[in-house]
Amino acid sequence: MKKLLAMLLCFAMVSALVPAMADGGTYTVFYGSEVSTLNYLVTSTTWDQSMAANIVDCLVEYNNLGQIIPSLAESWEVSEDGLVWTFHLRQGVKWYDCFGEEKAEVTANDFVAAMKYILTPEYESAVASQVYSAKIVNAEAYYNGEVTDFAEVGVKAVDDYTLVYTLSAPVPYFLSATTYVTFLPAYGPLLEELGADFGLDNQSLYYCGAYILETFEPQSEHLLVKNQNYWDAEHVYIEAIHRLYNAESATLAPVAALRGEVDSADIDNDILDDWLTNHPELVTKGRADLQYSYFYCFDFVPQYEEEYDPANWVKAVNNKNFRLSIMAAFDRVYSLTAEDAENPESLLANVITPPAFASVGDTDYVNLPAFDAAKAKYYSGDNTAAIAYKEAAIAELTEAGATFPVKVVLTYKSSDANWANQVQLVKSQLEGVLGTDYIDVVLYAGPSDNFLSSTRRAGKYSIMRCNWGADYADPETWTDPFAAGNSYNFMDKMLDSEYAETVADLNTYYAMVEAAKAEVSDMDARYQLFAKAEAFLIENAFVIPYRTETADYMVTKIDAFEGEYASFGVCNLKYKFQHLQDDFITAEENAASFAAWQEALNN
Repeated sequence: MKKLLAMLLCFAMVSALVPAMADGGTYTVFYGSEVSTLNYLVTSTTWDQSMAANIVDCLVEYNNLGQIIPSLAESWEVSEDGLVWTFHLRQGVKWYDCFGEEKAEVTANDFVAAMKYILTPEYESAVASQVYSAKIVNAEAYYNGEVTDFAEVGVKAVDDYTLVYTLSAPVPYFLSATTYVTFLPAYGPLLEELGADFGLDNQSLYYCGAYILETFEPQSEHLLVKNQNYWDAEHVYIEAIHRLYNAESATLAPVAALRGEVDSADIDNDILDDWLTNHPELVTKGRADLQYSYFYCFDFVPQYEEEYDPANWVKAVNNKNFRLSIMAAFDRVYSLTAEDAENPESLLANVITPPAFASVGDTDYVNLPAFDAAKAKYYSGDNTAAIAYKEAAIAELTEAGATFPVKVVLTYKSSDANWANQVQLVKSQLEGVLGTDYIDVVLYAGPSDNFLSSTRRAGKYSIMRCNWGADYADPETWTDPFAAGNSYNFMDKMLDSEYAETVADLNTYYAMVEAAKAEVSDMDARYQLFAKAEAFLIENAFVIPYRTETADYMVTKIDAFEGEYASFGVCNLKYKFQHLQDDFITAEENAASFAAWQEALNN
């Protein structure tokens, strides 16, 4: 009761500061990169999934304090051995088309149909591996053709409202995994009818979520309107989400906000001082998202033009001392000034898993002893170590037939001002420490539209700042981008290469990951094993930890602290539970809302 009274008092204080909000209204924003697909069963990109999160519901969802609450499933239970999860679906939830016309009832069969689609190889789903991770019986075997009858896969519709998943081993994080796209439903008959054409446009999929995509005109506009018949319509306060395409949105949105044309805009670092000087009352910070981690990846299978000498890069990147020289010379704090000039150290991450994501006893996962050696292996701007690695790499690579300077293609998104400034700092700093006789850093400006498809997935980089979002509440999720079979950065394709050292190290890493996955009874031991595997990846410079997700500076009419909160899945991408204010939230109102949210979170 004391905790409840404290929470009510906090929220009462906030309500006194924040203007009264009327339900309804249209939330208008610019967007600068088009979604690559509306087919949420095949895409692994957050931007694509931001659409799915608002138009199709999960089995469960989260409130703004990170607590699981019912959604399409009203209740659920798990067997004593942890192998059978049974979900009891909400009755009367309907599918609608983009015109708002009722098409059918959402049933357990739609979850089965969606998973069958994901596990059908011809659809090339980028999220099939997440089904394997969840240990669904025979899921991977069906995908590989070893099992041909889908009835043998561990997902069953017992009846229209009872959905059962059977696992081959206990999965401690299974409930949280159901908030990712791999467990979203899709209307079975429509999937059968459309096949690969499912989700080509807003008319080729059905909706059971808070919003319906009424208008979808690529590189023009998206209009999501409230689903008036939504089962939880009383908690959908914003009437419509209107996205307007503008290739220069990052630059133009703040100006448009001042003119009253849009309701939200990010304030990039290069204009932050101006805004803090001229509009300090409007500059707020969103809620830091623990779902994401940023790190620099090396591309072991580059596909860029011959002028950048990809064959020579392959020789270099497969040399451990070469990778270590880059890692040791990389002053990450210096480059982070492009994103936060005032306090870049606050963004710095020394491991891939974000802080506060998991813990062993009272110890945050990121501070486990397993990481001590990895952290000691390099320090930002450790020039002495960098030069020592460089000299060793030159000797080894010269013998292997490599030439110098090695061209290093550093890729970034051209429309991201902070990122563009950052790569300039990285280039000057790396070349300044290691010398242009050793490396030639070539800046490659990737396009605004379909950026990931045309750069990372296409192999158009040597080194690139990448990111990953957690798909479930377990450190295993941070091994997924490097997993064998994941096309994230093609690292595993080197397992069949001539580079014996790389092959041996990768096999060691994958064996460590499998050992961690096998531990399902002792969570502390499981997390320690994952930490050792992650530390091995860092110590051998297969990946360079970079930063945590930031709480971006912005001007906005939406209070981020009302939204769903989770460090995994798609729930963070929803507009449900949020109100649209008449005026921009002030810095004072934002601070009060954040304080109240933190107080409630801690209670």
